[in-house]
Amino acid sequence: MGRVTVREKVLRIRGGTVGSRVDTLVVEEPLEIRLNGRALTVTMRTPGHDFDLAAGFLVSEGVITSAADIAAIRYCAGATEDGSNTYNVLDVSLSPGVAVPDMTLERNFYTTSSCGLCGKASLEAVATTASWSVAEDPVRFGVATLAEMPDRLRDAQRVFDRTGGLHAAGLFTPEGEMLAVREDVGRHNAVDKLVGWAVREDRLPLREHALMVSGRASFELAQKALMAGLPVLAAVSAPSSLAVDLAADSGLTLVGFLRGTSMNVYAGRHRITLEKASTTPMAAPG
Repeated sequence: MGRVTVREKVLRIRGGTVGSRVDTLVVEEPLEIRLNGRALTVTMRTPGHDFDLAAGFLVSEGVITSAADIAAIRYCAGATEDGSNTYNVLDVSLSPGVAVPDMTLERNFYTTSSCGLCGKASLEAVATTASWSVAEDPVRFGVATLAEMPDRLRDAQRVFDRTGGLHAAGLFTPEGEMLAVREDVGRHNAVDKLVGWAVREDRLPLREHALMVSGRASFELAQKALMAGLPVLAAVSAPSSLAVDLAADSGLTLVGFLRGTSMNVYAGRHRITLEKASTTPMAAPG
């Protein structure tokens, strides 16, 4: 398997002090995903949990909804001079009867680590029809539970501790239990890896769970949550206007700027249980 981190010598300047040291960097490498032997997409990712990444990507694209839709996932031989495997190319074989998407239209299947939707031909093409509706999901998350989620996610980021350069996505229950976490240099890859883990464990749809992400809540992350049947998306940073619009239209609960007991609820506030603080009651989010 590929390396997750590398060590590099750097020149370190701190005020008037100059020196050298060895720094740990997160690895970013391309992963080509093939579908039934045909090239589908190339994404820049951190090696690790690649099968989850491929499966989650296919969920996000509306190709699969369960583990039964996948016949096999395997690495393909890399194009190295010595014939060794680079572990940067994998092929997903769909089960008989699962429709293969048209891979010639609508999308340039190259994505970077910062944007999983840059190749979409138009905003309308992004509006993939979800297999499950989250609007009627009855789950509730208390403010105290939400407040603990960022620290629990951060504590589980093993590679981030060494590099400081990774996004994370975690899956939480209403009781605050973190069921799984995935890291990647790309925030959309981290979510795909998490959703891929869930689909391969036959857990979709992820009703009555929350997705917690370490960065901002973009439109693409809101869409990925909906495609996995997740009713709650929480982020430590800001949402985009399109993410808020999508959440409001679909019934997704969207929480941003989640930092301790401070947070903004942009949509789906009916799922947030407001608890009284020790001295003064907490006001409903504006």
